[in-house]
Amino acid sequence: MKITYTGRQVELAPAQLKKIEGRFAKVGKLLDGREQSEAHVVLSLERHLHQAEVTVNYHNHELVGIGSNVDLTAAIHAAIEKLEKQSIKVRAKWRDTQRTPRKEAATAPTEPAAEPEEPEIQRHVNRINHHERRKPMTLEEALLEMEKGADYLVYRDAETSRVAVLVRRRDGNFDLIEA
Repeated sequence: MKITYTGRQVELAPAQLKKIEGRFAKVGKLLDGREQSEAHVVLSLERHLHQAEVTVNYHNHELVGIGSNVDLTAAIHAAIEKLEKQSIKVRAKWRDTQRTPRKEAATAPTEPAAEPEEPEIQRHVNRINHHERRKPMTLEEALLEMEKGADYLVYRDAETSRVAVLVRRRDGNFDLIEA
């Protein structure tokens, strides 16, 4: 990570620079290890209170960490901590929006098929319009309606005013489910 310092009435010692660059190395790994990002650090002193402002531009997002303390290094470390939190949050958002599901063909190893594959069964979904106003039916009327070849019928029972489902079983008999 390339770091630019601007000091207003403040100078940094080489030992302080080394510590700060170590912290910025961690932020650089969080943001992007491959790409060189730039950080701009502005240091100022106002009435015995040191202020540090760290600005990093990351994927068109400007991350800003501001810290203030009586001690200069504590102010810089507070600003870097805030920048670390922001970078973790932005990186997580970016990562979550960029994820796509893997293709099954790419993950499964290709082996010759030992067994012949069975053909896929076509499944039919019957949609029922619940918004249509239908008159209630008796069980006998529902059985007559089922003679047309449907596998099930959802209707409102005329005697109890409840919703009922009439299902044709495989053996030809019927099941009645009342709600």
